[in-house]
Amino acid sequence: MNAKKILIIGSMGQIGSDLVKELRKRYGTQNVIASDYRTPAREALEQWMPFESLDITKKDTIVGVIKRHGINTIYHMAAILSAVGEQNPHLAWEVNMEGLYNVLEVAREYKIERMFFPSSIAAFGPQTPKDNTPQDTILQPTTMYGVTKVTGELLCNYYVERFGMDIRGVRFPGIISSETPPGGGTTDFAVAIFYEAIRHKSYECFVREDTTLPMMYMPDAIKGIVDLMEADLSRLKHHSNFNLASMSFSAKELAAEIKKHIPEFVCTYKPDFRQRIADSWPRSIDDTVARQEWGWKPSYDIASMTKDMLEKLRYRHIHGKL
Repeated sequence: MNAKKILIIGSMGQIGSDLVKELRKRYGTQNVIASDYRTPAREALEQWMPFESLDITKKDTIVGVIKRHGINTIYHMAAILSAVGEQNPHLAWEVNMEGLYNVLEVAREYKIERMFFPSSIAAFGPQTPKDNTPQDTILQPTTMYGVTKVTGELLCNYYVERFGMDIRGVRFPGIISSETPPGGGTTDFAVAIFYEAIRHKSYECFVREDTTLPMMYMPDAIKGIVDLMEADLSRLKHHSNFNLASMSFSAKELAAEIKKHIPEFVCTYKPDFRQRIADSWPRSIDDTVARQEWGWKPSYDIASMTKDMLEKLRYRHIHGKL
């Protein structure tokens, strides 16, 4: 593979913003081009540079960025998430599917050497086994976001088989980040609860207390992306749909873990439309295939993640950055 010239699409999103920092650390700032349909605020623009404003629903804008920077690797992180997607399913299809198709076509035409596509536990549905969900199983989601993720997996695998492209991806569980606030996903309660614990010492949770879902701390999510993209292609039997697991817990268990650090913290529960989405997803994931094919191994559990999250958010709060 040639020297990396990387484009991150959706770099201002929850995962993208952390991925930019990690890849620039590894490959050099000028070799990692950040892009998003949003433009950073003027005072923040310099820290994002090199940055390109990019609308993935317009193929010619993608082509322009690829040609200007000589891109050979793409991380396609842009998507409308589950809860927002249910409010506007047309937009979710347009961005998640038409956008992905445009990126794949440009990648094919301009001979991109390697591409990353994030799928999600939203690809599963009510018929999927709830516990230790296997790698190869029933994919019948009940959300537009989930539909676009299953379709995206199939489309990426088609480009691998039909055109010999190198496209890799994982099915992410809920991602918990100390750097990026919640962005419209069903697992956002597991992020918002930390922010509200620090700010107000209370949180009204939008799912039931017994709602158990697979989760992952952001450093492990970034590690998973990097490790998979660096893996030897000859070892990979799967491509764009690796199950990825780290920890599973209920909303009540997470609140109890936070309470160990903030004894006065109070969590109440008022389920909304997102409860139905959460109920359609697995409680735990079997990621044996990822462990076997490219050595995946997470570093954080609920205790170490909670301690680190609260320390980071407390620091930001003290310094007026939360």
